[in-house]
Amino acid sequence: MDLFPNFHSPIARATNALMDDLIINYGDAFEAVSNAVLGVLLLVEQALRAVPPGVMIVLIGLLAYAAGRRVVFALASAAGTWLIGALGMWDAAMQTLAIILVSVGISVVAGLPLGMLAASSAHVRRVLMPVLDLMQTIPSFVYLIPAAMLFGLGKVPAIMATVIYAIPPLIRLTDLGIREVDAAVVEASRAFGATRMQILRSVQIPLSLPTIMQGINQTTMMALSMVVIASMIGARGVGEQVLLGLQRNDSGQGLVGGITIVILAVVIDRITQAYGRRLQRHRAGA
Repeated sequence: MDLFPNFHSPIARATNALMDDLIINYGDAFEAVSNAVLGVLLLVEQALRAVPPGVMIVLIGLLAYAAGRRVVFALASAAGTWLIGALGMWDAAMQTLAIILVSVGISVVAGLPLGMLAASSAHVRRVLMPVLDLMQTIPSFVYLIPAAMLFGLGKVPAIMATVIYAIPPLIRLTDLGIREVDAAVVEASRAFGATRMQILRSVQIPLSLPTIMQGINQTTMMALSMVVIASMIGARGVGEQVLLGLQRNDSGQGLVGGITIVILAVVIDRITQAYGRRLQRHRAGA
């Protein structure tokens, strides 16, 4: 008798049957979602590509200064952005930045309510945490298969796969931040007659903003890490340059794309972290 039962075939057949059922019965709904996401992406991408590079570099520098209040930090961020253009990767970087912005935007819209719900309900948290563990453990390549089947090839499935891969840290840190708010402050608000929603909106969320910003930072970094992988299903941008370098055995092209991704990651990471530290200092002062 064989020691191992055959779980492979039933799981594979059930998964394929589920995907076929979704495509047959809900294909129109997935197409509507795809068109809506694509419309938003095109607006963001066109807006980014319409801004002259010089203006964009200045805007990045000003944003960095507003976040960190340091001239050196602002100049370094602007110089890093200028280097992207000097590498000949400006247009590709704007395409990638548009995908990142839309992916992180969807993650924030979906992740914040889920994190708040987990913080307010122990039952929801017990159900949600294992799902998040699974989402963070499954190899990122696996997300490309259902995304491509449900939304086709191109930027939309890349965004969907990126959202699924990148959203768990935001949900976890939103949940953590709200639960770490001092219970005495919450009780004082309740004693003054504040409703549950008023406490959440006016007390818990403002006090947990630094932790939530860390969640947004981690989600953004994970979204950037999906750039190259998402290029395998038609997402253009910097990831496509790295993929072409791999396919053509062109180390130089791959290195240029890799440097561009690193610059984008460092600039975005430093700006979001600086803003998070400012919120932390403001909270401590308050």
